[in-house]
This record gives sequence, C-alpha cells and structure tokens, in this order.
Amino acid sequence: MGIRRGRGAAGGFLRDFREFALKGNVMDLAIAVIIGGAFGKIVTSFVQDLIMPIISLAIPGGDWRTSRIVLVPGTPGVEGSEKAILIGSFLGSIVDFIIIALVIYLAIRALAKFKRQEEVAEAEATPTDPVVVSQERLTTALDRLTQTLESRG
Repeated sequence: MGIRRGRGAAGGFLRDFREFALKGNVMDLAIAVIIGGAFGKIVTSFVQDLIMPIISLAIPGGDWRTSRIVLVPGTPGVEGSEKAILIGSFLGSIVDFIIIALVIYLAIRALAKFKRQEEVAEAEATPTDPVVVSQERLTTALDRLTQTLESRG
C-alpha cells in the first residue's frame, strides 16, 4: 500500500510540475530571460565596441576600461599576483547598466503610449448616444429583475 501511495504522489507531483512549467507565465518568463541575455550581449558589445572607443578619445591614456588602482604590486614573472581594483571595468559595467535601463524605459514608455492609443480607440468605438446608453441600462435592470423574480418563484 505504501508503494502505491508513493507512485501516486510522484505521479501527482510530476503532473503538477508539468502543468506549472507549461503555464503561459512560466514560458513567458523563460523566453524573456533568454531574450534579455541576448540583449545584454548586444548592449555590452555596443558599449565596448562603439561607445568606449569614442569616449577613450576624450580621455587621455587610451582605453579607460583597463584602468586600475594597484593595491599590492605583483611579483615579477608571476602572473596574477598583482592585487588591484579594476575601476575601469566597474565604470564600464555602470555605463552598460545605464544604457540597458534607458532602453527598457523607452520600450516600456512606447508600450504604454501604444496601450493608451488602443484604449482611446476603444472609447471612441463605444456608442455615446444617450438613447443607446439608456436602453442598455434599462435592459440590464430588466435582466436583473427577471433573475430575481425567477430565483424567488
């Protein structure tokens, strides 16, 4: 009897998990993560390959992404023994973040504007004739009255 219960519980768990995994929200989230990862690579390339070379022209010393603050000098001949704060890399990541945030903000703003246009179009499509509105209200009231009378009788 214990084995049957175990199989049933496992089968129920797998069934529940399958239903959960195939729900629209989970699939949408998975797709968003994949697209977000690809978008992050595009933005990083945009910043590193297009923006940073232009910025490095204005900053003396060349590529500032390699800028570092050396805390402990390394041992000569021993690679990776230097201890440093990679300030240029950190600032580059901040620039990446700002660009991604700006693009997301603009996309959300465009979607909100598009949604408002749809709502305005729906509002304009709705009849505003006072006679039609009165007839709809009267019909709704009559339907509720009929339902109430039927439930009592």
